[in-house]
Parts: sequence; structure tokens; C-alpha cells
Amino acid sequence: MPVPARARDWLALSLATGLGARRARRLNEHLGGPLAWAEASDRDLRDCGLPEASIRALRQPDPDRLQACRQWLKPDHHFLITLEDEFYPPLLHEIDDPPPCLFVAGDPALLVRPQIAIVGSRGATRGGLDHAADFSATLARAGFTITSGLAAGVDARAHEGCLAAGGPTIAVVGTGPDIIYPSRNKALGQEIVARGALVSPFPPGTEPRPGNFPARNRLISGMSLGTLVVEASVRSGSLITARLASEQGREVFAIPGSIHNPQARGCHALIRQGARLVESAEEIIEALAPLATELAGSLQRLLDRPDAPDLDKSTATPHIEEDGDYRLLLETIGYDPTPIDEIIRRSELTTAHVSSMLLIMELDGRVIAHPGGRYSRSK
Repeated sequence: MPVPARARDWLALSLATGLGARRARRLNEHLGGPLAWAEASDRDLRDCGLPEASIRALRQPDPDRLQACRQWLKPDHHFLITLEDEFYPPLLHEIDDPPPCLFVAGDPALLVRPQIAIVGSRGATRGGLDHAADFSATLARAGFTITSGLAAGVDARAHEGCLAAGGPTIAVVGTGPDIIYPSRNKALGQEIVARGALVSPFPPGTEPRPGNFPARNRLISGMSLGTLVVEASVRSGSLITARLASEQGREVFAIPGSIHNPQARGCHALIRQGARLVESAEEIIEALAPLATELAGSLQRLLDRPDAPDLDKSTATPHIEEDGDYRLLLETIGYDPTPIDEIIRRSELTTAHVSSMLLIMELDGRVIAHPGGRYSRSK
């Protein structure tokens, strides 16, 4: 994928001191486009609420940081994904303050696939870690990409469970894309880059700072159809992610635990506030199947464009060839359009599983969606 046109302007927007996603959105709205600032006068920028330091940073970005970004973008598996890019996460467009660009190491096609966020405590119990891995593996086998924050504890186990099941996972980090934090997860981060994608709204060289992680959490929830909280104390950062998901209009799920486990109290608080209590991954699949189908419509429109991006990549759906349910489902679909009710009857799989699996096979080019909820094999 080539570096975006006007890459210097996009990088200046990302590097500008004190700008942030909210002010970048204001520039977009007031000036008529995310890069319209480059043609605007300083007075126009002041009228948009930009401080002088931000204006100077836009006009004259730090040359060393700009060069560091360009150097980071040189490898073939490093990408700058902008608001105008076809690989920009479609659900992220819907939140109030989407970042103007994302630094991505790995497979950018994963960003447009249906994602479920799994988050939780860094100090999770053994049972909580097992839940994170098991739920992640089941959801991955159902066709969802698992998104988390590469933190110790639940995040790491969610990534590992997804990879073990043969599915792709996305790590959203609160550092630059060249820094793995915590360092103990360096090997896991490298595996995610090789088999999934590592995403950051921060330019290369950005060190871990407390103020970065709320923005990281906003991306995790904003990219995902729903967020599952596995274990969390009452002051956990995972509860911030859950709150952001709720504010963004996304589903929030929580696993209950023992009343004697302090790491379960955050989940219990979420359930009291309206989060869905779940005891199995199948409940999440059933709840999100309609949303995944809705997302499929927008993705199909993307695929139908003459300049559609190539989403048929082996890193995206490696488990389809090996998973018996996918083979069974494909065998029930003929080359003539078949109603989804008939596909469900023939396969004897649940409606939720069939819906999510059809979405993944459609994106993978194995089935074709027809009007009236019918599907046929493509090859």
C-alpha cells in the first residue's frame, strides 16, 4: 500500500502539539476537510480554537519527528491509515472524535473486519485469564477479530487465545507503534504484527504516558461491535473502556464472578448499570450477529467499488480451511442463491453462528450475498 497522498500534511496533523482528536475533528468540520487546514490562514485556525503552539506545529512540524515517522513507514508492513483511507475502521468513523490517522504494523485489512474487544484486569485471577483465552478462541472461531490493548493480564491472554485458535487479533497501544509496552509482551507484540495488526494513534517514538491510555481505550471500544469485560476492579481502566463503549452506542458484556473476588466487583458494577451478563461466548455471538450483518452491508459496498481494497489475505482468515463448522456450512450452500433459513436448517448450526460465519466467508470471497437474505457459493 503506498504512503497516502499529502503524507507530510497527515503526519503534521498527527505530530502537532496540543491538537488531539477533538480539535482535529473541529478543523475538519469548520474548514471542510481533514487537510483543509493546510490552505487556511492562521486567523482561520485561531477561529477554530487552535492555540498558537498548535498552529506553529502544523506549519513547521518537528523535522526530527517527521523524519522518524518517514523512516518507520519504509517497511512494507508499516502503514499510515488516514480518515480518507478505505482501511480506516468503519465503526471508528461513527464516534465523536476519531483520530485523523493511525499507524499500523501488520495487516491493515483487519481494521475493516468485525471486531470484538476483550479487556480486563492486569492482575486477573487464573480463572479470569482462562475465561479471556476461552472466550477469545470461541469468538475467533466464529469469525470475529479480537481487539485488545496488549496490557498484561486479560489483554495478553485474549490476544493469545485468539492466535491459538487460528484467528487474527488487533493490539491497540498507548505508545508509538515502535514501542511494545509492557516490555514483557514484546514477543507477543511481534507475533501480533506477524499474524494480525498493531495499531497506534500516536507517532513513532511516543513513550507510554498515563494520558495516552484513555485515547487507546477509546479506539479499542470505537473499533469494535461490542466490548467484553472479563475481570475488573472497581477502579480498573477496563471500566473506562466499557463506559466509552456505552457512550459510543456499542454493546457492553461482563462476566460475573465470586462476590469474594475483588477483581469481579467491576464486572458486577457494570451489570448493575446495564451491561449484559454473559456466561458463554455464544451469548455474545447471538447478541452481535445483527450488528455484524449490518456492518457487512457497508463492507460489501466497499468491496463492490472498482477501486476496492484487497481483503483476501491469508492472515485474515487462516482458520476457515481448518474449521469443521466452516467446511460444513460451505457444503450446505449451493451455486444457486439459498435462503439463510435453509442454510441454517441444513447446517444445524445456530442462527448467530451462521450469520457471523457467512459474513466472514463473504469478506473472504467464498460466498456471495444476494437480495432477500440469500447466499451462494462463489467458487
